[in-house]
Amino acid sequence: MPQENPTTPGSPERFPGFPEVTPGLTTAEAGRIAARGLWAAEATVDPGAVRLGQTLANALLSETTDSTDSTGSTGGTTGASSTTGTAEALLPAELAAFVREVRGRALPAYHRIEGSTEGVRLSAFSLRQLGPGPHPLVVVPAGWTPFGWPLFLWSYLVLAHKGYHVLAYTPRGLGIPGLPSTSTGCIDIAGPHDWADGSAVIDFAVDHFAPNGIGFMGESYGSGISQLVAAHDDRVATVVALSTWGNLATSLYEHDTRHLAAVKALLALTGGSVESKFDEENQRILADFQADRNLDTVVEWGRRRAPESYLHLTNDNGTPTFFSNTWHESLFAVNQTLTTFNGLDVPKRLNLWIGDHAAPEGPALIGPPATPGEVNLPMEEAYAWLDHHLKGERNGVEDWPQICNQVMFTYETEPVTDPGTGEPTGENRIVTPARRETSPAWSEVTRATEVFGLTGDGAGGSDGRLLPVGGGAPEAEETGWRRAFLAGVDTEATAMDALMKTGQAEWAGNPKIYDTRKIDRRHAVAWTTDPLASPDGEGTAGRRVRGIPRLRLTVRSTATSASLYAHLLDVAEDDTARIITHEPLNVYGLTPDQDTTVTWKLQAAAYDIPSGHRLMLVVDSKDPLYGDASVTWTQTVIGSPDAEPSFLELPLG
Repeated sequence: MPQENPTTPGSPERFPGFPEVTPGLTTAEAGRIAARGLWAAEATVDPGAVRLGQTLANALLSETTDSTDSTGSTGGTTGASSTTGTAEALLPAELAAFVREVRGRALPAYHRIEGSTEGVRLSAFSLRQLGPGPHPLVVVPAGWTPFGWPLFLWSYLVLAHKGYHVLAYTPRGLGIPGLPSTSTGCIDIAGPHDWADGSAVIDFAVDHFAPNGIGFMGESYGSGISQLVAAHDDRVATVVALSTWGNLATSLYEHDTRHLAAVKALLALTGGSVESKFDEENQRILADFQADRNLDTVVEWGRRRAPESYLHLTNDNGTPTFFSNTWHESLFAVNQTLTTFNGLDVPKRLNLWIGDHAAPEGPALIGPPATPGEVNLPMEEAYAWLDHHLKGERNGVEDWPQICNQVMFTYETEPVTDPGTGEPTGENRIVTPARRETSPAWSEVTRATEVFGLTGDGAGGSDGRLLPVGGGAPEAEETGWRRAFLAGVDTEATAMDALMKTGQAEWAGNPKIYDTRKIDRRHAVAWTTDPLASPDGEGTAGRRVRGIPRLRLTVRSTATSASLYAHLLDVAEDDTARIITHEPLNVYGLTPDQDTTVTWKLQAAAYDIPSGHRLMLVVDSKDPLYGDASVTWTQTVIGSPDAEPSFLELPLG
């Protein structure tokens, strides 16, 4: 049976091993931190989020290291009075009061849990309910960050306040050396050691908490581990998987395209160098991926770590599973999550939100709402799922449809003004939330499709047109044309300005605005519809995009490979645009002056194109997110031969 390795009681430090606490947070600071969310520049964790999590940990565990709880780990006394002075010194009054209330219900403790392999110790934190039990338990594997479990400490307080035992832990290998929230061993990247570690954590929890039900809740990396543990251990009664993934292989490599920026960002968030954090096998896999070699082996490695590969086990266990993801995911693109979700034959729910990785739920994981009483729906519904499946509450979850899609950018916003000058800051705030739509299954989200034929360019080298096929216009099936661009040079048609930050701004009401006139047509080709009107003559949407678009093009190149990066844009009357979706495709084995026809799916979307706006398709050959196959300054030619006309298939709701 795995045993913990408790820290030595009697230490004067607040949270053993943490640096001395910085001066206390103010109400305004705590609100700003929570409102900002998780991400800072360059795909790094916001320092404020780290500070808030560590301050909450210190407030909970301060003045408690002179006592030991019944498990033998460093913990606190059962009275709330022991934290009164320190909590108030470190936290705003409302937050300090909540911490004291939780401390009156649950005993905090810090643990070292023996992992599934010899010598591995998992840093863990618990909140054990003090009232008569039994109580259900929520296990929270930390996300892929160098700070481990303290980052989401606010969510543990919320869970404990709702009556759960909470046991959070840092997966093996993650963390900054020297921090007590760092776990030993090498990062297994959601491999078999991580699944077995999850079972070891369950063994520990059963011994120390005797729960009457066990759920796993994870964010990002922790969400994949949660699914994998549940597939391999039938003691897990339910899973909440936030900003989740279903297939690591297709998350990182699909359509012969490597998601290089995502891997680079993840490697920077481990808390150490590649050599110090990964074993030789995983170092070799990561090196092969970055060098664009042995990719068949990389894909097989990823599939072994994919929850999708073990759907039969999850289905056999009947584990109710809650998924939350975003339309513009830069780490784990939405289509691979859909494939996994659709393969689940268990009680299930999928919420899809505006934004990018962890933008919707991140603020409510790290801190209280900036505005008192404000509700974060992504986490509110995640907690409701746990309440239903672990506590048996009849709270409406039993009647939820499988799918709930937030329609992109249907929120209403107002300009933010500087409180000192009264001048606009250039940012917006949401005053009316975006619309959400439910569906009994993903297969029913798309109710029809519309096919647009691509035409050649007009006079003077202008953009081609997108014309509905079968709409009575002879140009709709125009074929025989070719359009060329110089490859290997980036354009303004990029998926996002910055990993996670661009989508975080989307979630807050500030989607990226493109100026379509600045897209360099020497290095891209574009096609545009006429201004769109509602197909039935009613409503304000020219088209209701719902589902997964599909694109077919014929390509030739003066090189043996080419990249085709497709972007769908919603273009307003002033030629500014917002992105609907995108997807790259790398094409290899080309023969110069010979055509190759390719078809690929773009990422799923729920988007209303307003009446009077135009739909634009832009294809170029480079994007900072991806590893491209184009040779700079070679020529890529797009065509539409008679036998295989080029088209865009648009899913409609």
